[in-house]
Amino acid sequence: MTVEFALGGLGNVKEGVLGADLPLLGGEPSEILLGQAVAGKRYGEVWTWAGPDGIAGFARVPARQGLEPAGHQTYSEIIRATQGLNLYRLWNFVPSINDHGPEGIENYRSFCRGRSLAFESGLGPGFARNLPAASAVGTASAELTVVFLAGNRPVRHYENPVQLPAYEYPQEHGPRPPSFSRASVVSTGETKDAYISGTSSVVGHETVAPDETAGQLVCTFENLRRISQACGLGGDMGSHSGGRRHFKVYIRHERDLALVSNAMKAEGFLAGNDRISYVRADICRAALNVEIEVAVRGVERT
Repeated sequence: MTVEFALGGLGNVKEGVLGADLPLLGGEPSEILLGQAVAGKRYGEVWTWAGPDGIAGFARVPARQGLEPAGHQTYSEIIRATQGLNLYRLWNFVPSINDHGPEGIENYRSFCRGRSLAFESGLGPGFARNLPAASAVGTASAELTVVFLAGNRPVRHYENPVQLPAYEYPQEHGPRPPSFSRASVVSTGETKDAYISGTSSVVGHETVAPDETAGQLVCTFENLRRISQACGLGGDMGSHSGGRRHFKVYIRHERDLALVSNAMKAEGFLAGNDRISYVRADICRAALNVEIEVAVRGVERT
């Protein structure tokens, strides 16, 4: 069976269709995570599938008690499910991400605290050096949803030279900083897979062009080029590498769809065989309107 990451609905976890439950605005409705897999073990709320290319996992945890305990539970179970493996990529879908929970802390920041504490408990105080690429956007669901890829192949993690690593953000961004790297590259023998995290309009640790979509796109495109260069894809995100590319573009305001899609085309990022998904989602900072991630699989090694 294949394991599919469905962007536009709940999916069917028993059939390996992992649903993000976000409104799809255009483009591809799904992405294949594993082309060949069988159902694996279940760890609490984490379902897994195993194949020659590694394992895929999915968790959906109610957030009734808040995002910190939900995040801690989910990541503790993910760490248990991937013991002895390398985490390649994580996707987080956080309920009402910019709202404030019962403790008066923004939901995203509460989630970040729970996630960070789980990593520290499971991987030790030096966990930051093992953090993979990730994205975190909002969902209208009352449940925290996390999708991940892992395996035993070597992986290297990379940072954008003009951005402070997220795991070093100062406390103005919350009691615990976000736990992810800007990109991860997995060695697959003759080829490699590259995962660029959800990328937005941030320089250092500060938002650029708050609440201004056009200005944010300029900064976001520059950040994509920089992290692409840093992780070995060149400044064009591997458009001539022979890899299979999938862009996911998260847009806060549906009215911005035409602006964003036209900018993607005008920027020259897209090639004929690329897949792209436009999704309506709140971004992890309330002042951000757009976030873009890229997966490039089967890149020819040089």
